[in-house]
Amino acid sequence: MYDTIVLPTDGSEATSDAAAHAFSHAEQYDATIHVLSIVELSSGPGTAGRNEEKLDRRRRERLAAAERLVEEHASEGVDVTTVVEFGSPARVITEYMTRVGADLAVMSTRARGATKRFIFGSITEQVIQASDTPVLAVQR
Repeated sequence: MYDTIVLPTDGSEATSDAAAHAFSHAEQYDATIHVLSIVELSSGPGTAGRNEEKLDRRRRERLAAAERLVEEHASEGVDVTTVVEFGSPARVITEYMTRVGADLAVMSTRARGATKRFIFGSITEQVIQASDTPVLAVQR
């Protein structure tokens, strides 16, 4: 049923809950799982001369967090790819899912009131709306 599963992670505890589901699905369906972490790039004033050293440090931190998630949840025999990309999270996730031909994305969502959701939006909701790939939203 699933060959390729994408698990976006921000390193939070809520992502760990989603990881349990993602790795369970990967094991059950003998699927490859892509653990995707994103270094968000702001688009505000002064971002033209981004500090490469700072971006590289953030990339290494994200990679380490993704690798810890894999260590905590991956079973023997589950094929895992860990990747860090740069950009706007919802856009990067949807583009990555298309690029790897994902059959499923497993994402965390936090229980929030309607007001906060309306004001701030939700990356998970944005991905659900923008992608043709099914998304399993795991509420914490």
